[in-house]
Amino acid sequence: MRLVAIPFWQRLLALLTYLLPWSDAVRFGRHLYNLVPGLAMVTLPALPVALVEQTVPFGGLILFLALFLGVVRNPQVPGYIRFNALQAILLDIVLVVVSLAFQLLGLDKLGFAGRTLENTVFLGMLVLMVFALVQCLRGKEADIPALSEAVRMQL
Repeated sequence: MRLVAIPFWQRLLALLTYLLPWSDAVRFGRHLYNLVPGLAMVTLPALPVALVEQTVPFGGLILFLALFLGVVRNPQVPGYIRFNALQAILLDIVLVVVSLAFQLLGLDKLGFAGRTLENTVFLGMLVLMVFALVQCLRGKEADIPALSEAVRMQL
């Protein structure tokens, strides 16, 4: 079987889809930014997405629907981009559920334990984003256990 090389433009677009979950993950690292000042630099790529989410009414929902309907459900978009877009959407959904749990249970008000949980979520997402970045630049699918299987079932 011959492997087909993924064009660079597809790799770049697939990589950009991960800015949606990353923009939601950066809020969990707010305590770490004081401890590790250079860490705030990794949040810069998420700023345009966060700006749209906060300034446009229902900006997050609009971005979500645009990515889902315009990319994932569009058969004219290459499969590599669709795979990464759906995986990014599922990561974003997980982050939204985690954010709701933090708000409903008041986990962010638990002091040290709350900060530890927030830091864990942030560092976990940072590792996933770096993994996705490397895999996208290599032209490979970022295979995240359970999540990638769900994506393949939907596509």
